[in-house]
Amino acid sequence: MRMTSARLACVAAVVTMSIAAGAQRGGDDVLAKVDHLVYATPDLDLGVKTIESLLGVRATAGGQHPGLGTRNALIALGPSTYLEIIGPDPDQPRLSQPRRFGIDDLKAPRLVGWVAKGTQLEQVVINARKAGVGLGAVIAGSRKRPDGVVLSWRYTDPSVVLENRLIPYFIDWGTSPHPASTAPRGATLVAFRAEHPEAGRVQAMLRQLGLNLPVQQGSRPALIATIDSPKGRVELRVGEMALVPNRAGAIGQLEHHHP
Repeated sequence: MRMTSARLACVAAVVTMSIAAGAQRGGDDVLAKVDHLVYATPDLDLGVKTIESLLGVRATAGGQHPGLGTRNALIALGPSTYLEIIGPDPDQPRLSQPRRFGIDDLKAPRLVGWVAKGTQLEQVVINARKAGVGLGAVIAGSRKRPDGVVLSWRYTDPSVVLENRLIPYFIDWGTSPHPASTAPRGATLVAFRAEHPEAGRVQAMLRQLGLNLPVQQGSRPALIATIDSPKGRVELRVGEMALVPNRAGAIGQLEHHHP
């Protein structure tokens, strides 16, 4: 039986809507797993000003990372989710090895990756290894907030880079207060997805880790974070560009970031 053009169009529309709805559900699922987004910069003040120009929210100091040569500033993206702006710390001695997140080679601020919430991290690592995903060792970290409160956490090794950081590392804050609780508010992470030339393979890796991050086919690896802010809806992409709505409601290029 031959379908009419109108019926074919209707079927295609239903299929498209179903795929979009599935991607939206996946995006909603993963938002609860996002601990923070990592926005690296060659200079912390520059990173803070760039994010303020994008979102209309000014980040406040988080603290130094002793022995790692970095410091950060934070903006809350939800009750237990935040944006970490991380850059070199001029008050620490220069390291013999490169700083994390490629900070030493950056020419401009950019989104570089994400971090997932986790508990029982040793078991997370064991389960990931059985699934063929090497997350590295579980290590400890700490920093002192400007008010003197020391935050301590455990995380899988951030220096392990998997699929251009589309695969996150995991963090457990233990009994420390979550950084989002004291970070400036006003912005909210509303959607999160990825693109990759081998979308199916990367999607399978993420699902082995219990992460339902939607991965769509793309010409290059990318993470896309959509944030509602006082300046409107902003889209940040790993390694590419920051996009903001223009007055006509379309999305326009604001800034192109190169590593």
